[in-house]
Amino acid sequence: MNSPQSIPTPGAVPPRLQLVGITKRYPAVVANDGVSLTVQPGEVHAVLGENGAGKSTLMKIIYGTVKPDEGQVLFDGKPVNIRNPQEARQYGIAMVFQHFSLFDTLTVAENVWLGLDKRMSLAEVTARIESKGAEYGMDIDPLRPVHTLSVGEMQRVEIIRALLTDPRVLILDEPTSVLTPQAVDKLFVVLKKLASQGCSILYISHKLHEIRELCTACTVLRGGKVTGYCNPQEETNASLSRLMIGAEPPALQYREVKTGSVVLHVNGLSLKKQDQFGVDLIDMRFEVRAGEVLGIAGVSGNGQRELLYALSGEDTRAAAHMIEVAGKAAGRLNPRQRRQLGLHFVPEERLGRGAVPTMGLAHNMLLTRDDAVGRGGWLNIGKLQVHAADIIRRFGVKAGGPNAPAKSLSGGNLQKFIVGREIDAKPKLLIVSQPTWGVDVGAAAQIRGEILALRDAGCAVLVLSEELDELFEISDRLHVVAKGQLSPSLQRADATLQLVGEWMSGLWNADVQQHLAQVEAENGGTQHV
Repeated sequence: MNSPQSIPTPGAVPPRLQLVGITKRYPAVVANDGVSLTVQPGEVHAVLGENGAGKSTLMKIIYGTVKPDEGQVLFDGKPVNIRNPQEARQYGIAMVFQHFSLFDTLTVAENVWLGLDKRMSLAEVTARIESKGAEYGMDIDPLRPVHTLSVGEMQRVEIIRALLTDPRVLILDEPTSVLTPQAVDKLFVVLKKLASQGCSILYISHKLHEIRELCTACTVLRGGKVTGYCNPQEETNASLSRLMIGAEPPALQYREVKTGSVVLHVNGLSLKKQDQFGVDLIDMRFEVRAGEVLGIAGVSGNGQRELLYALSGEDTRAAAHMIEVAGKAAGRLNPRQRRQLGLHFVPEERLGRGAVPTMGLAHNMLLTRDDAVGRGGWLNIGKLQVHAADIIRRFGVKAGGPNAPAKSLSGGNLQKFIVGREIDAKPKLLIVSQPTWGVDVGAAAQIRGEILALRDAGCAVLVLSEELDELFEISDRLHVVAKGQLSPSLQRADATLQLVGEWMSGLWNADVQQHLAQVEAENGGTQHV
């Protein structure tokens, strides 16, 4: 492990950004404890740490959304007091937040325009979004209202908005968590070009292979303190894991299991989009059996949100027979009625759908658990607190107790709590969207291990994720969704990054025909489908 970069001698080019002794205290935790960090011009600097280590708080201090209690920030060698994001942008600092800072009722272009120099007209900003989106491989319609976007599409907006400011310091907090591998590759080309032009980049990610590929320096945080520095390109995934969490994550114990009866049967599900920016679902057909994990891959915005709404009961327009849960026609049932059949659900949006931001964790149990509601609607608060405390302990959630507001948790810790809440309910069918979005390697391994344990106990699990490595790791079978249509089923052993990547563009018909022809030839001209 290398020592931290020293303060430059007089006459040398000063660091682009320097933090000295930054401390930030909250009532329940010290988020940053005497943190010092130096970023040179043109450097891609990783900030590595497990969930709750203080990374996001540190980035918000640089961007002016959080005020430190102690310490100093220097920009180009001069002390600065960045009081708000507007002042940060005047210094040339741009940030992509892990939890998006977008106004739902405004369009993409209007959201981007808010953070740019007002000498540009809205029409000019709209044109730049289109051209930059195409250049970066993150196409987005600038006229779409933000509330119609999926999580992956919102992330594209945040990244494009930051890049359009021509930043001198670019802060990226989990920027690739719901981007496809192809989009990540294009983004990295852009980031490396920016760095070569002198832009300093602070990069937070739990994807260790990304850090090793992109970053040339790394500061490690643990429990709010700096515990070391390194060059990620000289490290392995295993050594970075040890630096971050003190150990390597346990290897998943995947084993083949015998599947049971069909728990979820989707039979010809077709639904018209509910708004002009949505996606029609076209004749979707698949099933999930007890004791298996079915994965669905796809680029964000290809019908995943519409499918999840239909399966969870938020959209009840489907004919009753189109969705069957545990043998019961469920297309018209609401979410509570589906939970009574054993269906539990983890949405992709943590705050706002997975949890109420201002409510404590114990009260957030009520979103999907009603066993603490007694006669006359009286709540058994003690029982809720015991349940919440048990999930906090079992899943290693860093929180200020069962009454801590959901919004006070880091993104990864809130994800652990929400996933744990649904697993703790002992579902017959668990539907999970983006199970490890923004979660550190240790917690990701734990969540995936819990999903496999649930499968081994006989639960049917449906996972929608844009992280292909995750799907390959935990799925028994795979489908790909593109433009509201579902590909044929792929066995885990037959799935490759190249094949699934092609199918994510909707190009599966030729592959299927080729496979059928091969099967026909192997069977002497008799085709078995």
